[in-house]
Amino acid sequence: MSCCQRTFETVLNFALVQIREAQILSNPNRSKRPYLIRAMHEWMGDNGNTPHIVVDAAVAGVNVPAEHVKDGKIILNISESAAHNLKLSNDSVSFRARFGGVPFDVWVPMASVLGIYARETGQGMIFSHDNDGDIDASANPATTRADTDDIESTRARSHLRVIK
Repeated sequence: MSCCQRTFETVLNFALVQIREAQILSNPNRSKRPYLIRAMHEWMGDNGNTPHIVVDAAVAGVNVPAEHVKDGKIILNISESAAHNLKLSNDSVSFRARFGGVPFDVWVPMASVLGIYARETGQGMIFSHDNDGDIDASANPATTRADTDDIESTRARSHLRVIK
């Protein structure tokens, strides 16, 4: 293979990667939740904290030990020392852990993760039940037109005043 062919293949591969990344980033339906969970997990680990996730056990597909579910929710330690073979994919969180000394393969869909926090500090992030964890007033049926008008009128008024 010549130098020109290798250069061409490198440029072509780079262009394909850029196109794939642009497609991923331009997809407005892709949830931010898995990316935020992975980032928070890494940040907590780097700071010596123990990451825990709060899971809604009522969501279809959740596989957790039922005897540890309280009020329809379970808190799972996803630190490297507790969660063996941890996988934080775009679709799910999976790992093997011990519950009362009994090994258990945990699998939870990403949509069932309600939050992630550090045990030591309580710092973390809470997600809503929608796909992105972001609340959009235009998508919320409880938001009335009067509420939207109040918000807009507040934005229209300036809080600045002229001083001479």
